[in-house]
Order: sequence, then structure tokens, then C-alpha cells
Amino acid sequence: MSHKIMAINAGSSSLKFQLLAMPQGEMLCQGLIERIGMPDAQVTIKTPAHKWQETVPVADHREAVTLLLEKLLSHKIINSLQDIDGVGHRVAHGGESFKDSALVTNESLAEIERLAELAPLHNPVNALGIAVFRQLLPATPAVAVFDTAFHQTLDEPSFIYPLPWRYYSELGIRRYGFHGTSHKYVSHALAEKLGVPLSALRVVCCHLGNGSSICAIKGGQSVNTSMGFTPQSGVMMGTRSGDIDPSILPWIAQREGKTPQQLNQLLNNESGLLGVSGISPDYRDVEQAADSGNHQAALALTLFAERIRATIGSYIMQMGGLDALVFTGGIGENSARARAAICRNLNFLGLAVDEDKNLRNATFIQTENALVKVAVINTNEELMIAQDVMRIAIAETVTLDIPA
Repeated sequence: MSHKIMAINAGSSSLKFQLLAMPQGEMLCQGLIERIGMPDAQVTIKTPAHKWQETVPVADHREAVTLLLEKLLSHKIINSLQDIDGVGHRVAHGGESFKDSALVTNESLAEIERLAELAPLHNPVNALGIAVFRQLLPATPAVAVFDTAFHQTLDEPSFIYPLPWRYYSELGIRRYGFHGTSHKYVSHALAEKLGVPLSALRVVCCHLGNGSSICAIKGGQSVNTSMGFTPQSGVMMGTRSGDIDPSILPWIAQREGKTPQQLNQLLNNESGLLGVSGISPDYRDVEQAADSGNHQAALALTLFAERIRATIGSYIMQMGGLDALVFTGGIGENSARARAAICRNLNFLGLAVDEDKNLRNATFIQTENALVKVAVINTNEELMIAQDVMRIAIAETVTLDIPA
């Protein structure tokens, strides 16, 4: 029996969605409402056959959800709201409370709102999206899918920071990790493509985009990940610095009189590829500048690759070896240059990339006799969300159907 499942990703001023037919994973419709709260909000809805775009005023998320459901009806994508069998919501932070995706109840929604102190920019908006859908579709089951849940398998040495213990015990400061839904999907997809049980594999997954994180996955479980208490830590990103000497911050604060908010802005929005290159947070723009002889742009690309290489190395040590390295996310899926730079001179690990396969964005890009598999797999968080709705709300086990 086929079910129509909605996957929702609510941002501070946006609402991204997909409607999927499950369990087959067929995308019926996808779209985005941007500039929520503005008189010129952009609404884009696409089916495999049609695309609609318009600019309309959308005051808030309630109006955005109402508009989305109206459009699904008026474009005859659904016949009635009862056609939607379940809704999955991406939620940034599940803290230590949620070790898996969870059915939305009054209690779980209250806990998501309470965890807003750990993700003040994301959880309140995620919770608002859930509340609005619950009001408009009161009989439809909803599931919250957490960015952090996949990493709840980390052991204490991997998640505790060497700070006074009370910061963990009283304030919950620890490594949480993010991009969990993507890392989980891609690792399952890898195992299916290899025809090997995930439980038998040691995998490092590189989700590289404007936000980037690396994850060590052993026996199907996350055992380490580069993002930490916030998505700011770990490797260098589009506008985020990743890990730096922490004493730089009080030094800058003293020297330039910056507030905590200004320091956060510096680390989150002005650093990374943008900060070093002085050009752009977009890898493609930095690449172009580097090819035109811009030293800072070339340095930014080198830094980006070297920090990822260092992280991969530490995870190989932790897992006692490596069976597969996977690239996903906007940069990971599309930049042969980034992949080649990250995999450079790793023959001693049994890891070598075939230049031609890499340039063609083939699924497996390792050389013929390489011991370590190197894969390029498109992430699909919406499909993972829909599968969790089926598993948790509709109590139907779904086998991953990975496109060949």
C-alpha cells in the first residue's frame, strides 16, 4: 500500500518541503517558500512534470503552511488534506533526550522547545513548523527527525570536552554533532551499493557543503563526528572557521572590543572559505579565483582539504582502519577537485582515486585494485525523513531503495 508522506524543513524565513510516495520513495512534489515575513515571499513548487513560481506576501510560518497546503490542492497534487498520511519534520537539536526520530506528542514537542537553549536559531522555528502542521492536520501523525540523533551512539571519550565537569552535568555542553540524517542515509546507501552489511564496514563520510562535517561510522553507528556543541566546530566551511585556538577569541574581544554576538558573527559568517579567500563562501568561486592566480583563494582551497584530511586520519586511527570513504553534499557530490585534494597521497592506506572516474562523478572513483572504496553518493535527507515517518508513525519497515 502506498502512503503520501510530507518531509518538512522549516528555516527562520523559509519552508522547504517534499511530498513522497512511500515505500517506493517516489518524489511527487517538492518546493520552497522563501522570504517568509516579507511582502515579496517567493513560492516555488515543482512536480516531475510542472513548475509553478509566484511572489506573494507571506506574513509568518502559519501562512506559509496554509499556502503550501492550498497549493497542493489547487494544483491537484493531492485531492484532499486526508491524502497526507504522515509528516516528518527536520529538527536541528535533540540534545541527549532523543536518540532516534520520535513521534510528535505534546510531551516531545515541549522537549523540542526546551532544547531551544542549545539551538536558539533553529529549534524554535522547527517547533513552530510542527505546531502549525498539527493544527492544520490534527489527525495526521507527525515524526520529528533530529540532526543530532544519529550521533547519540558516541562514547564518552568522543563527546566530552575537557572542561570543568559541571559544564556538562549542569549545562549539557558536549559534542552533539549534526548532519546526522545525511550521514545515516549515505552510509546505508553505500552498504546497499556495495552489497555488504553496514555492520561489517568502517566508513568515513564527508558531508561537504556550505556547512561541512565528517563522520566516523563503525558497524553502522556514528563513533565520532567533527561538528560539536554547535555546527561551528570541526573542519573549515563556507563562512565558518571550524576549530581554532580558543584563546584567539578573548584576545580579539580585548583588542577590538567585540561582544560575544560579534565574535559569533565573525566565526559563523565571516570566516572559512570567505574569510581566507576574501572572495566568496562558494567553493566554485574560490576555485575560479585560484585558477586566475589569487594566492589567498588557492590557500583557502588547500586549508579546506588539509583540515578534512587531518580529521579523516584521526578517525581511521580510532576505528583501526578504513573500508570506505564517502563524499556527499554540494561540494562532495560535485567537486572533483576537492575530492582529489582530500585523497592526495593516501596510497599507503590502500586509497587511490582514478582521475577519469573522479572527473565523471562516478559512484565509485577508486582505482581498480585499491583496498579502500571511495564513493560519491547524493544525499537525500527528505527520503530518510519519510522512511522514519513510515517506521515510527505508520509502523511499516521500509527498505532503502537507492537509485542505481
